[in-house]
Amino acid sequence: MRNIVLATAFAALSSVALSDAAYAHAHLEAAQPPINGTVKEAPTELDLKFSEELNLKFTGVKVTGPDKKAVKTDNDMLMDGDKTFMVNLPAGLAAGVYKVEWHALSQDGHKTHGDYKFTVKP
Repeated sequence: MRNIVLATAFAALSSVALSDAAYAHAHLEAAQPPINGTVKEAPTELDLKFSEELNLKFTGVKVTGPDKKAVKTDNDMLMDGDKTFMVNLPAGLAAGVYKVEWHALSQDGHKTHGDYKFTVKP
């Protein structure tokens, strides 16, 4: 009986520890332009808001335009307590669907990545 109690306690503590570790990653919470959203005016910057503080050196994006070519970004910076990653986009983005592929490294060393799309439709 004692072994069953110990095994159950160990399993419960392990699941709590693992669930806390899963929340320690920098998850994308919001973006501007919005995730899977449509904007009427071409944006001049991309803002990605994360759940954790980021390491700028190992965080970045690749933006692909409707022509499947990479969109040049520059001036990467962190804002809002190092939780928002911002890059400039070139003026006058054409109408169409853009794909944003991001990768992030939180200050505690966890890596995450993902992608989403937004549409420019004047």
